[in-house]
Amino acid sequence: MRSARLFRLPGESNRPPSRNASDKRAGNVHYRTARSSSRPHRGREATARQRRDAGTGAEGCGQALYTGVSPRRRQAKAIDADRRCRGQLRARSREQSRPERRHAAGMEAGMEAGGPRRRLVHLDLKGAPPRASYLAEFVLKHREFAHLREVKAFPNALNPHKEESRALVKAMIDQVMALHEDLKWFHIGCDEVYYLGEGEESKQWLQQQDNTPEKLWLSHIKAVATCVASSYPSVTPIVWDDMLRGIGEETLAESGVPQLVQPMIWDYAADLDVEGKVQLIEKYRRCGFSKVWFASAFKGATGVNQSLTLIGHHLKNHLQWLKVASNSPADVLEGIALTGWQRYDHFSVLCELLPVAIPSVAVCLQALKNGGYSEKIKENVEKLLGMSNLETDTFMSTSLGTFPGSNILTLVTQVSFYLKSSVDELLERNRYVTGWFSPYHRKRKIIHPIIMHHFQPDAVSLLSKWNAVVQDLQAAMEQVFHECTVEEWMEENVHPSLQKLQQVVCSEVCPPIPPPQVLPQHTAVDLFTSLLDFFQSLNEKKTLVLNPALISFRSGN
Repeated sequence: MRSARLFRLPGESNRPPSRNASDKRAGNVHYRTARSSSRPHRGREATARQRRDAGTGAEGCGQALYTGVSPRRRQAKAIDADRRCRGQLRARSREQSRPERRHAAGMEAGMEAGGPRRRLVHLDLKGAPPRASYLAEFVLKHREFAHLREVKAFPNALNPHKEESRALVKAMIDQVMALHEDLKWFHIGCDEVYYLGEGEESKQWLQQQDNTPEKLWLSHIKAVATCVASSYPSVTPIVWDDMLRGIGEETLAESGVPQLVQPMIWDYAADLDVEGKVQLIEKYRRCGFSKVWFASAFKGATGVNQSLTLIGHHLKNHLQWLKVASNSPADVLEGIALTGWQRYDHFSVLCELLPVAIPSVAVCLQALKNGGYSEKIKENVEKLLGMSNLETDTFMSTSLGTFPGSNILTLVTQVSFYLKSSVDELLERNRYVTGWFSPYHRKRKIIHPIIMHHFQPDAVSLLSKWNAVVQDLQAAMEQVFHECTVEEWMEENVHPSLQKLQQVVCSEVCPPIPPPQVLPQHTAVDLFTSLLDFFQSLNEKKTLVLNPALISFRSGN
């Protein structure tokens, strides 16, 4: 799967990129100042293939700007591609393992003393390369591969003991490398493997003397990295470092892993511990790792259902990473990957859309390029984005931009800030709605016609306004995303509020409340008799004088 290039990097020329300049990275969108080494496709078939592949991740997760293919056709092609991929994986996973080849997931970013040589923006698509672990999760959630899970109920981890598991990983590596023959690095993932060691085969393995969960993880990393090294000698595997942090230096050094992979240290916090990261780098060097990578975030990581990007958070994250770099040996840092999350995992909702986060990635790249962020750099970013005022400390920017996708950012901001609040203002803080149009009234259709006139016109006007905004947003999103992605975002962020409003507008004015039912005669008599008994007792105590007519009724006359 390939990706389209959406905007030029700060500092690049104004010359628009060629149609054939799309970067050959699986499932990612890369913005680079270095010349792309992609080989362009030829002819009409190539053009269709580029359009098909631009920004598509598993289940419509990919994000890239392209036109000329209808959403329905794009979705059909994506489904066909998914079926072909699963069929190939199914066939390859049952083959005997051949000598392993090497695998690279395209993390091209180097750092020099004066700044980065190459800059990578990694869109974390949760199901597309460059992380082999995401591919594994994507595969393991399907029924035909469920038997390869470490824990039967969870698709988070692969069973490292099965020969078929290794064949599956090999098949995924080969498929990625077939599209990206010129890669230098391949990210094999392997982070947050919390359930490794919980499977039955792993439990048996751990019962053997000196075996530990850490050694199990290291043995799997070594097997995958060896697969990459033997098949693709010019490619260096990258691995997330979180599972490495707690492993003792002696165990790590003796595993042989430091000679096979480069760790990528990830931290997306605005206040990441600089000194702690420097000490971690020193530990990795003592264990034998020659190079390390950093991983920051320009979107995502601040809320699983976040719809807007808080630029200030991500800017601070990058400024902290610059401090780590300045306090580390100059020759240890290979590069930094700016991750952009599409969703937290295969089963979570969408977080920030790519067009919403383009100002953030521009700010973060400029901060890395210049070694900091100043008012002058801010003005340069605003110029590049076509914005007169770019806010970094709030979600709101007072000016529109001219960058690709700026219309989506504007409309998403409107929806995120005002849709729910305006509907809630009408339905929860209007006394006519809360007093005479409550869920109880609506369910039983006991709505007073006069009351409807106090709020229904406002509801009609509000619904008309938001329908127009949503139609514009949907049309803009359909130029960028697959239909299923648009549908998901709308159902999560728009439909709940609009449906409430539509209920108000479409409510029928019902007949007045019917008169209360009259009690049966014997019930009324019994009740009245009881009251008379009570009053007569008071009368006998000289505290109440009863009307003789009532006493006559009591006697039955």
